[in-house]
Amino acid sequence: MIPPKTRPDGPDSGAPPAAAEPELETPVEETEFAAELEQLIEQYSPEARPSAGEIREGVVVNVSADGVVIDLGMKSEALVPLAEVSDAEGTAQVQAGERIDVLLESNELRDGYLPASAQRAEQRRVWDELDRLHREERKVRARVAERTKGGLLVELEFPQLGRVRQPVRAFLPASQVDVRPVRHWEGFQGRELWGRIIRLDRRRGNIVFSRRLLLEEEQERRRKLLEGELKDGAVIRGTVKNLTDYGAFVDLGGLDGLLHVSDMSWRRVSHPGDVVRVGDELTLKVLKFDKEKKRISLGLKQLQPDPWKEAPVKYAVGTRIRGRVVSLVDYGAFVELEAGVEGLIHITEMSWTQKVRRPDQVLKLGDRVEAVVLEIHPAEQRISLGLRQTEPDPFQEVAGRHAEGSIVRGRVKNLTDYGAFIEIEPGIEGLLHLSDMTWSKKGKKPEEVLQKGQEIEVKVLKVDVVNRRLSLGLKQLQPDVWERYVTRVKVGQVVRGRASRRTNFGVFVELEDGVEGLCHVSELAEGEETGGAVEVGKEYEFKVIKISLAERRIGLSLKAMAAERARRDFEQYRASKPSATATLGEIWSQQVGGKPSSNSDS
Repeated sequence: MIPPKTRPDGPDSGAPPAAAEPELETPVEETEFAAELEQLIEQYSPEARPSAGEIREGVVVNVSADGVVIDLGMKSEALVPLAEVSDAEGTAQVQAGERIDVLLESNELRDGYLPASAQRAEQRRVWDELDRLHREERKVRARVAERTKGGLLVELEFPQLGRVRQPVRAFLPASQVDVRPVRHWEGFQGRELWGRIIRLDRRRGNIVFSRRLLLEEEQERRRKLLEGELKDGAVIRGTVKNLTDYGAFVDLGGLDGLLHVSDMSWRRVSHPGDVVRVGDELTLKVLKFDKEKKRISLGLKQLQPDPWKEAPVKYAVGTRIRGRVVSLVDYGAFVELEAGVEGLIHITEMSWTQKVRRPDQVLKLGDRVEAVVLEIHPAEQRISLGLRQTEPDPFQEVAGRHAEGSIVRGRVKNLTDYGAFIEIEPGIEGLLHLSDMTWSKKGKKPEEVLQKGQEIEVKVLKVDVVNRRLSLGLKQLQPDVWERYVTRVKVGQVVRGRASRRTNFGVFVELEDGVEGLCHVSELAEGEETGGAVEVGKEYEFKVIKISLAERRIGLSLKAMAAERARRDFEQYRASKPSATATLGEIWSQQVGGKPSSNSDS
């Protein structure tokens, strides 16, 4: 150390007396000495000496093919391999004057430089940051680099560390990409995601990243906020996330709600996709919120006026309306009167004369039709319409042309178990009941009397205009054999008939074709002629004991025939008796077969 120089200060110095100096002024030599001493202390201080494995910040001095020279600020320089700070094409990514962190690999000079690594310094800084983010459960931003087996590879971003030359890749498993399984991966390439580091292996360099954790936490946070706001009748916004055949699931920001297809529009909706699409943002009304099951029913049409409120006034019974056929079903056609209001034309209300079996025989989808309102039930949102009511009812005219009792000609249109339908005019049919086909009560079938397509004359028995029914009769054009029979038979008369069928209450007897009588079980006396029982198919004599014109019944008795036979025998006897002069004895002898007694004359 060089001591400070001394100055002459006496009277004998031969120099003029110096001006008085301030007492606090420091000589220049002392100032330079202090600065040099401070620099030497800093240079040779143990704390300032570099050590292997230490990270120091330095300034780039020179970039050459041999490497990058870094001034560490301690009278020593470090050399970093050029490859560590170059891109894939070998171009250096640093320049002179730039500050850079390096890790000292050794504190021994090599060719005058301390060996250092910028790459290892960066790796250590990055992994230290990763440890912190993992430990503190901080969220990290990442960009999807590529799709790989089982998930995605993402590059983590560390804006807090400044520029990171080597990308840090992490594995994002498919199960951690979203809260629901991902089926379409096309939209993830190059996409920025926020997530959290869930696993670190520094030795192997493995990093596992999760987006799902962050989404679930955010979803839970939103769910709690949403549950506090949700109530029946509330109006909220949501995004359509999925469509099904029965509706759409809407993301409300933490909770999913169901918008049923019946609550999408007041008009008929065939499929939810006709009204909404995935990604649509909607304003909806909460119809019902079940907190326990976390189920939310949403409505879209409820935010629009209900067209059925005005329907009773606009579509009163008897009103003629115009509409468009929007649906055909087996039993009729639905007609849209306005958005959300439809009426049904039943298949029976489509034509007065034509027997419509399918609605497409009369109408087609999209047809504009005129109809008459027959019934309206606003509470059930039902309107019954009539198409045939727009035209005159030909049955009214038929009733005027064919009064009861008149005889008409028609064609057998159809045969049934209970009768036949006779078409007397195009589209106008009447029923000829089985009981009105013939006077016979033998239980004949319609096909035994008539044939389909046969033309016959019938009598109009009854015209029911209200129910549009026409009753016809065939036997009424023929003489009533029953009435003709009872004009020839009286009570007490003996008749002959064939036992046709037996029941538990008696025996039916066929007296003539189309005329039957009943011999009640109480009138079935077992005489000599029956042989102890009445046999079906055999003929017997019966006595008429009752005739009911109102009920068209004839009562017969077999028991009464015993007395009738006795009467007949007596009548026969009287017809063959002796002359009137014969005595009683003679008559007696003739009856007993003996000779007259001696006192027969007395």
